[in-house]
Amino acid sequence: MDTEIATARIRALNDAARRWHADGVMHFAPGIAALHPKEQAAILDRVRTFDDFTPDNDPHGEHDFGSFEHNRRTIFWKIDYYDLLLHYGSRDPSDPALTRRVLTILLAEEY
Repeated sequence: MDTEIATARIRALNDAARRWHADGVMHFAPGIAALHPKEQAAILDRVRTFDDFTPDNDPHGEHDFGSFEHNRRTIFWKIDYYDLLLHYGSRDPSDPALTRRVLTILLAEEY
């Protein structure tokens, strides 16, 4: 498959996973999980609507990472690609039949 086509598919799948939690798993790291549910909801909304992708923070064009400030803290989010059983990395992140996406939201200091 053409690299540009694969990257466009990965980007679209990542955007869907981040925006609508489609075909994936979402995980709050302990620092986010310890926050008040209203704070968690505000952070999740920022992740869902994140669109500040640049060559510096998205060098491969996959929309698989982002960061932003929330209440004077840096928040990271990251999408990783696993096989369907979540045991190994996916053989082909552009193929949803082979891939489960895991969206992790964490405080920068937890990275």
